[in-house]
Amino acid sequence: MNPNLSDWDDDLPPEPEEAYQDLLRALKRKSGFGLFFVQCTPGEADNFIVKLPQEIPQKKIEVLRFVESIDNLYERVVEFVKDKQVDILLIKGLEYSLYKYEKRSFGEITEGQFSNLTSVPHILNHLNQQRERFRDDFPVSFVFLLRSFSINYFIHRAPDFFDWRSGVFELSTAPEVVEQESNRLLLEGDYEEYLKLSPEQKIEKVIEIQDLLSEKHQPENQKPSLLFKLGNLLFAAKEYEEVIASYDQALKFKLDYHEVWNNRGISLFYLGRNEEAILSYDQALKIKPDYHEVWHNRGNALLEVGRNEEAIASYDQALKIKPDYHEVWYIRGNALLEVGRNEEAIASYDQALKIKPDYHEIWYIRGNALGTLGHNEEALASYDQALKIKPDYHEIWNNRGNALGTLGHNEEALASYDQALKFQPDLHEAWNNRAYTLNELGRNEEALASYDQALKFQPDLHKTWYNRGNALGDLGRFEEVIASFDQALKIKPDYYQAWVLRGIALLEVGRNEEALASYDQALKIKPDYHQAWYYRGIILTKLGHSKEGFASINKAAKINPDFVIEQFQSQKKQVISSMLQKFGWEKLTQVWIGLLKMIGIRP
Repeated sequence: MNPNLSDWDDDLPPEPEEAYQDLLRALKRKSGFGLFFVQCTPGEADNFIVKLPQEIPQKKIEVLRFVESIDNLYERVVEFVKDKQVDILLIKGLEYSLYKYEKRSFGEITEGQFSNLTSVPHILNHLNQQRERFRDDFPVSFVFLLRSFSINYFIHRAPDFFDWRSGVFELSTAPEVVEQESNRLLLEGDYEEYLKLSPEQKIEKVIEIQDLLSEKHQPENQKPSLLFKLGNLLFAAKEYEEVIASYDQALKFKLDYHEVWNNRGISLFYLGRNEEAILSYDQALKIKPDYHEVWHNRGNALLEVGRNEEAIASYDQALKIKPDYHEVWYIRGNALLEVGRNEEAIASYDQALKIKPDYHEIWYIRGNALGTLGHNEEALASYDQALKIKPDYHEIWNNRGNALGTLGHNEEALASYDQALKFQPDLHEAWNNRAYTLNELGRNEEALASYDQALKFQPDLHKTWYNRGNALGDLGRFEEVIASFDQALKIKPDYYQAWVLRGIALLEVGRNEEALASYDQALKIKPDYHQAWYYRGIILTKLGHSKEGFASINKAAKINPDFVIEQFQSQKKQVISSMLQKFGWEKLTQVWIGLLKMIGIRP
């Protein structure tokens, strides 16, 4: 049965004091079962609980309080009234059974939301189904003390139970209670405390603040602080659009509220609206130019939109105001890296580490920066400092292995990769780097197994398929080499190096036409790739296309003569034997002399 909403309007007299008196008269007159709904804040509910026995001393009044969610009110009432004489039962705290059903609008309930019956709160479903048992078993006046949002739930989600109401009464909150409750909320918690709250507790706080903001006795000068608090609470719930709306409301009351402008900028930053965030930070700085946190936050937003030099300037402003701000020294170093000012970046990291020497992340990033500059010994020392502080940091072990490998300490590098994998067994980068190092050490079977592990965790790594193909080539398993390069080329079809090495493997197994096609594919992608021209020339010569073959080798020699000389020197016997069969000694001598002249060597 649906309630008549015009009746609901009639249940709410315009004057709160009148409503209170109406409620008292109704409770005095009522005997037996009845349902009364009282809209009030928890603070005013406590006042009512104290005052009511004094107003109606002739009635036996009991209070049933809830501080957590329940699904079954009937059983709680049975247990509570057992062996008691009760005329009026006040029920407070039923909101706790509703908070988890509140959606991201946090109390802004619409007709459309209530039409979704799949999310009817269990307690209201229970009341709909058990209303006759309440009437038949309890000759008691039930008085539900509820927030406004809870009344809406009853109207829309428990219409059968609500339809039996004996009245709905709205009690205003006394000015002193409004002030007391507002001050309590403003003093009781900050953002860090809000982060510790459960989702239901956050919703409870949001609704509490919203109720206080709507109180007619709420002073205008208190509203900006409450709206700021509400925004911070919503921020802890990651409801960034609602955060901005709350801060915008606060700014309508107090335009020079610099903390609001700052936090509003942070919310815009989290939404990826960085240009707007910068404007918000600029407003904060107009009001308070020495607000170092804002200079920091502004720098972060500038960095996100690629305005790196401006970001660095913003960090510099923050450090003028607060020189020991180690987070800014750190992020400033990252910004300097972005623009290639690596030496300055390292100096910035060093400043951060003077202030906070146990900041392992900075030691790690500093090591990366040193490695970029080729200072691998210093990078290694930086990684070791980081690992003293955080020995289970797998990424540091991996990058430390890279530095050791660059220095030629392959066995130590291998041990470092193994440490990375001890802490993060699915770290494909470490498996790949480990495989490469094993390959360098000539341990090709182990290298192959390591590449396979990398691909198990990240099968779309074209470089790993390519390196795996090289390892298979060292083992002479050329059909598998071709398959591995094919996998690399599925992922990255323009990987010209893979096309060339695939051609060499095809050449090894006698698939000469396919090898030629592979070289041609490489040259479509990179027309000046000397290796492709050279091997293409060799295969054309083998296929009997000597003129075209020499032209292709000639092309390679023009691009990189040193490579061609090196290839002829390393493969001289094979090349001469092949040419001898084709041309005979006399012709071969002429060709050889011509080729040497072509690449700048006088025979």
